[in-house]
This record gives sequence, C-alpha cells and structure tokens, in this order.
Amino acid sequence: MPAAEALKWIEVLEQNPCVAIDASIVKRGAELSERYRISYWDGAVIAAAEAIGATTLYTEDLAHEQSYGTVQAINPFIAL
Repeated sequence: MPAAEALKWIEVLEQNPCVAIDASIVKRGAELSERYRISYWDGAVIAAAEAIGATTLYTEDLAHEQSYGTVQAINPFIAL
C-alpha cells in the first residue's frame, strides 16, 4: 500500500476511541473476569469499554443483554 493511502487509513482510524492497556485496565479486566466468571480477555475488553465511557459493547462472545458493570453486551447477530 502506498504511504499516502496508509496515512489516510490511519486518519480514519484516529477518529475512533482507543484505550491504552495499562495496569488499571489489566486489574479491572481481572476483577470483571472473576466477578462474572468470564475469560480475562472478555473482562479486559469490558474494562476498556468502561474506560472510554461506553455503555454498549457489541459482541457475540458474551451473554446478550447482560450488564457487566456499566457496560451492556449486545449480540448484533441475534434476530429481533
């Protein structure tokens, strides 16, 4: 990919929130994992969502409409 095109993609991606993984995210991910009996990785994703103030997490890996702390999991593949 030419550098100019790559830079355009980077600019598009910069418009989306991004969370740096730090000790607080790791700790909160572990806490959520224990509390809800989910994988650490799912807990870390929820912790990152909490960190940016997201209230909805679209995922097929967690229970549909279940609240995990302040974040509610929604499975976008479930037919309504």
